[in-house]
Amino acid sequence: MPKLETMIDQAIGREPADLVLKNGRFFDLVTGELVASDIAVCGERIVGTCGAYRGTTEIDIEGRIVVPGFIDTHLHIESSLVTPHEFDRCVLPHGVTTVICDPHEIANVLGAEGIRYFLDSALETITDIRVQLSSCVPATHLETSGADLSIESLLSFRDHPKVIGLAEFMNFPGVIHKDPVALAKLEAFQGGHIDGHAPLLSGAELNGYLSVGIRTEHECTSAEEALEKIRKGMHILVREGSVSKDLQALLPIMTERLSPHIALCTDDRNPLDIAEQGHLDYMVRTAIAGGVEPLVAYRAASISAARAFGLQDRGLVAPGWRADLVVVDTLEDCRVERVFSAGRRVNDDLFAARRTIDPVGLDSVHVRELTPADFAIPASNSETPVLGVLPGKIITEHRRFRLPTYGNQTGIDLKRDILKVAIIERHGRNGNIGRGFVQGFGLKKGAIASTVGHDSHNLCVIGASDEDMAIAANRLQDLKGGFVVVEDGVVTGEIALPLAGLMSLEPYETVRDTLHDLRQAAFALGSTLEEPFLQLAFLPLPVIPHLKISDRGLVDVDRFELIDQ
Repeated sequence: MPKLETMIDQAIGREPADLVLKNGRFFDLVTGELVASDIAVCGERIVGTCGAYRGTTEIDIEGRIVVPGFIDTHLHIESSLVTPHEFDRCVLPHGVTTVICDPHEIANVLGAEGIRYFLDSALETITDIRVQLSSCVPATHLETSGADLSIESLLSFRDHPKVIGLAEFMNFPGVIHKDPVALAKLEAFQGGHIDGHAPLLSGAELNGYLSVGIRTEHECTSAEEALEKIRKGMHILVREGSVSKDLQALLPIMTERLSPHIALCTDDRNPLDIAEQGHLDYMVRTAIAGGVEPLVAYRAASISAARAFGLQDRGLVAPGWRADLVVVDTLEDCRVERVFSAGRRVNDDLFAARRTIDPVGLDSVHVRELTPADFAIPASNSETPVLGVLPGKIITEHRRFRLPTYGNQTGIDLKRDILKVAIIERHGRNGNIGRGFVQGFGLKKGAIASTVGHDSHNLCVIGASDEDMAIAANRLQDLKGGFVVVEDGVVTGEIALPLAGLMSLEPYETVRDTLHDLRQAAFALGSTLEEPFLQLAFLPLPVIPHLKISDRGLVDVDRFELIDQ
């Protein structure tokens, strides 16, 4: 960081600025104006606007528009399927200069070791990665996790320079019913930022949840839900990820009046979707195309996001603010042409200069050899619970059907799109297998399997064939984690995710291309879902209504208890 005296001299024009963007305009997110001006940068800070400047380095941006760097307010980098360093390379070219991540996924596999890996990585990336400490490890007593994070473990990280506060507090039943463990974590982070996660919670119970100091929420799926939470003081993080797509439903709340209380997040977007559509740049242009004023969309992507999380140094193109700058062609198209992170032009040389961090958790899949008999479900004389998948949602429905039986076993029903699903404990703790049925994937044959299974990340597999399900699950052990597609006894697609069974060690471009092939292999089985693997990964998520499945069996999330099939 240059001396303050140097910044003053460059701001006034006594000395050439380190960097000047010339012949462009910047979007003033206070007044809503496009202002013709040079932008002067000294070190990591903007020092001059609304005038002409000389610079040691001058870049002619030829009438283009400069906006503040974008801030993704909630995501799990693990769900991008690449390491933090590769995520850095993937999203920065899309203008994302700050991300607020919750390493909840790796923490549920590796505990404190996983959080430490993320914090070490965040010190080296060009993107400013800020970390919220995972609040729910394990996420529930109804599933077997790979780790248990105590309050003491969390407190050991609290003063790290990259830590903001406590991550999404998913255990809203624990808050409402005053669970001592939940309250101890909340008590320890009073006065800091506490991120929320309370889908469909409303009324007096929402008041109780908010009374403990929770301020942000990314789980709103309707404008009505979002408005109640805004009225009660929450900052709404509008989400558009690879599976959870809430932007269209929340467009009505994206108004100038409410824009100080709205930010954007992806809550998981994989490299293939980023390549095909974009990241927060995609959300901005999609919102504007849906009728949202550009001022509202760009505020949500930057200044409103920064203020929600106490990042007081960024979010505006103005003197004294962090020089996170994005050059776009037009406000409406939001096509990113150049990016500057803390005054540094983003390019391959900048990425190459980073210090690498050794991977962790390379042996985290511990499952015995499985056979087709492991997926047998006893026959039932009554209706069978079935998980109902809703495309584009992580919410599931609790459906019931009378299914065909074959001898002493209950079978699938392809005509009604009902397949088998199993969750297999993979942390080497007990070897549990939970079995059930799911509707909505569209598979006509074969099986798909994954070691990405929120939140405990056990091995998940669905299929139309017990034999193919066993082959898929066993192949994941060989890969040390990942995604697998099996058709008629043959593996037709796979990707290895050996880092905690969640992330690849390959460049994001390789992951992107492999995901394309995997998607095609799943479509060849008949899958009707846009993102079958990520939809599979959310089947076990135990904090979203209404029916889920864990390694211990079916979970009635409304009652937060295992149900008897």
